[in-house]
Amino acid sequence: MVAFLERELLAPFKADPMVTYFPLREVSSCEKGKCIEYTGIAEYVGLFEDPKDTPPKPIIETRAEKKERRRREKEELLAYKVEQGIAQWNPAENPNATEDPYKTLFVARINYETSENRLKREFETYGKIKKLAMIHDLNGKPRGYAFIEYSDKSEMSNAYKRADGTKVDGRRLIVDYERGRTQKSWLPRRLGGGKGDTRRARESRAAMEEREALGLPPLDGPRDRDRDRGDSPRTRDSYRDHDRNGSSRHRSRSRDRGHRDRGYDRDRFRDRRENGHGRDDRRSGFRGPPPPYGRDRR
Repeated sequence: MVAFLERELLAPFKADPMVTYFPLREVSSCEKGKCIEYTGIAEYVGLFEDPKDTPPKPIIETRAEKKERRRREKEELLAYKVEQGIAQWNPAENPNATEDPYKTLFVARINYETSENRLKREFETYGKIKKLAMIHDLNGKPRGYAFIEYSDKSEMSNAYKRADGTKVDGRRLIVDYERGRTQKSWLPRRLGGGKGDTRRARESRAAMEEREALGLPPLDGPRDRDRDRGDSPRTRDSYRDHDRNGSSRHRSRSRDRGHRDRGYDRDRFRDRRENGHGRDDRRSGFRGPPPPYGRDRR
């Protein structure tokens, strides 16, 4: 078909000549006019500062570092104060102390509204009180504990055994013998000593936040809530004995009642057999009371 077309129609379909191939050549930036020559800096060395004269780089604390530093300084100051207090603490030289420490009873958890007369009336039931000293701070506010000296050591022992857990003005009291002058290694709570679970060191705030972030429970367990609820050890023991005796009586009554009931069921079953009410009667449609299922049937 192409051979029969005219020249004007064949002209647009004519192939172009082959493109001449030229090999690539790298052109440097200097040839493009953008080349910058390197020069030395020896002439500027004298303008630099001597490293020996350079001031140290200032240290800027972060908020966490500042908080940790203050906490550490506070702990060091507290440890120093405790050490000084231990060196100066001598309960034998206290002019306001009682005469005989072996006749002195320590009473804690006293209501701040409780007066000396009210406390004296409560503890006079255990013996004759020779001296009662309620402790106050420098501003005259009560500290919540007192020392009671009895005229005889047996009276103090009686109060020590019976007064623990006594409720006065809505508070459960804790009693103990005086340890400051009777126990050489004793230290008060403010100097790192003390007695009981309430004297345990509290967990630091940073440790508490870390445990909360991890979803762990706090280390401080529940405090001594049994005394606040009014359940003293002696009361719990008495309740336990009462429940034990009551449960034994209840079991004995149930056992006697069971013997009587079994005897009654046995007689009733014997009467029913004598009257002819047995398995045949139940098959014929008679529906009487079922026989007792228990030890007698076996």
